[in-house]
This record gives sequence, structure tokens and C-alpha cells, in this order.
Amino acid sequence: MKKSIIITVIVALVSVMGANAQKSMDQFLIQVDGLGCPFCAYGLEKKFKEFKGIKDVEIEIETGNFSFNYPSEKNLTMDAVQQQVEKAGYTPITAKIVRANGKVETSGVSESMVAEGAKLVTKSTVVAGKCGMCEARILKSAKTVNGVSTASWDKDTQMLEVTFDSNVANLETIEKAIAKVGHDTKSHKASKDTYESLPACCLYERLDQ
Repeated sequence: MKKSIIITVIVALVSVMGANAQKSMDQFLIQVDGLGCPFCAYGLEKKFKEFKGIKDVEIEIETGNFSFNYPSEKNLTMDAVQQQVEKAGYTPITAKIVRANGKVETSGVSESMVAEGAKLVTKSTVVAGKCGMCEARILKSAKTVNGVSTASWDKDTQMLEVTFDSNVANLETIEKAIAKVGHDTKSHKASKDTYESLPACCLYERLDQ
């Protein structure tokens, strides 16, 4: 009888420990530029299967959102995740990790610091795009321009609103940066090769200029 009780207790403890181990997972969400078809998604997933223990892989081709869970004890870093995306042949736009202990790490598009004495102005302009992946690409490129503080883009109106320090930046420079990554703006058109290299879901109707 005592043996049966001991065995039952051990089994229960093992089950509890197993359940806790399963719960101890870090959550990853990366927005990936360049996913244009199911084959692309398969290639990305296959590359990440090199991380032994990866679970719950989900990929949304239209938005470029890629998510998965990974054992927290392995402490997978942000840099390692972004490098793995690049090894698969794609570009990480934004990334977020929710650690099992509740800590949140982010990388990518963020609000820029405003320099002391900045002369902030807000301007709007048309930028062509189609989806959430377009939005992330547009905002990331806008924020690479020195002096840009905030930026937002509306898919329905195709309008970009950007706030920047007019002492060091201007709307033309921002539009050029956006056109360089494949999106037509009111005054600057992306090159044919860059436009055609966008994922299929991002091939918007080009602006006439």
C-alpha cells in the first residue's frame, strides 16, 4: 500500500514538473520582410527548425508576422533570432520577445529621441502600399532619417504623417528614403527593380508622377 502511495506521489510530482516545464516558454513575434508565398514561409520555418525545441510556429504571409515559442532555459537572444531570419534570406523589421518571467524585449521601429532645441514640424504625404508589411517597411525607412521623431501610415488613405526636426531633416529626404525601399511617394518613385523585388502581397498600384 505504501509503495502504491509513493509511486502515485512521484507520478503526480513528475506531471506537475512536466506541466511547469511546458509553461516555461518564451514567446517570440517577428515581422519579416520578403515573405511573398507559402514556399517563402516554408523556407523560413525550415531554417528555424534548426533551433531544437521550437514550438507553435505560425506565419502570416500577408502581414509578415512570424511567431513561435521556445524553452526559456535556452535563453534565445534577439540577435540570434534576427540573424536566423537573415540566414533564411529575409529581413527582420520588428521583433518582440515576451520572456517566461514577464520581461518584454523589443527591437525595430521605435519612437526616436528628440534633440534639445529641435524645431519640430509635422507633414503629410502620399505613400503607396498595401499591407501591414508595407506599413512596417515604410515606417522603418522613414525613421532611419536623422531628425525624424514619429511617423504613422494609413493603409486606407495611403497617407504618411511624419514629425521631424526641420533643423536636420525635410520631407524630401524622408520621401527619398521611403522610395529607396520600394514605395512610391508623392514626389519620388521607387526604381523598377526595387519595386519588383517586393513580396507579391506588397505589389501596390504604382503612383503616377
